[in-house]
Amino acid sequence: MSELLSLLQKADWSPLFISLKTGIVATVICFFLGVFTARKVLKAGPKVRALADGILTLPMVLPPTASGFLLLLIFSLRRPLGQTLYESFGIRVVQTWLGCIIAASVIAFPLMYRNARAAFEQVDVNLVYAARTLGMSETKIFWKVILPAAGPGVVSGTILTFARALGEYGATSMLAGNIPGKTATISQKIAMVIQDGNYAAAGFWVVIILLIAFFIIVLMNLVSARGMKQVKRY
Repeated sequence: MSELLSLLQKADWSPLFISLKTGIVATVICFFLGVFTARKVLKAGPKVRALADGILTLPMVLPPTASGFLLLLIFSLRRPLGQTLYESFGIRVVQTWLGCIIAASVIAFPLMYRNARAAFEQVDVNLVYAARTLGMSETKIFWKVILPAAGPGVVSGTILTFARALGEYGATSMLAGNIPGKTATISQKIAMVIQDGNYAAAGFWVVIILLIAFFIIVLMNLVSARGMKQVKRY
């Protein structure tokens, strides 16, 4: 107990704060992009839909380090985009917190996109037809009818997206590095202290991330249960 209290007193909580900030910002980005792209892809033709779905889901099946390497190639100061961002706007991505956000967003985005798309596919088209007969615009139909009807699925996707962004490691380490107090997330902290042989500190951070993960799972189950409350049980 005394060892645990000593760890709590001496612990550097910056990895937790960096992880939470990164997860929240990445989730907000993924939410709007995921909902937007899911809606657009559903309206596209079968061939375009298949191609777009493959591209948008690719980060889910690629190793995170491979995605991180591709991001590093794109945003490196030696590459046109990274050089332009830095020289024209003073924006640097590599080894910055912005790199954490971009890496987490890219890796977590497929979860938001897939869940939003699946939720939209389950919406009763009769609700849309009824809204059109009432003279509602397509934009209003989406925000007032489709999104609320797909709410449980979209919310579940948002929770999963946050969880994935919170625990991202591979792409973040490639793009943002592991700078203490700046880009060092919980996942990177665990890897670092294990390399140093500090298993007590590693266990401490593992417990922290386990508690957060458990809370996220419980929250997702509550949302799913709320969405299924009208379903008849046999």
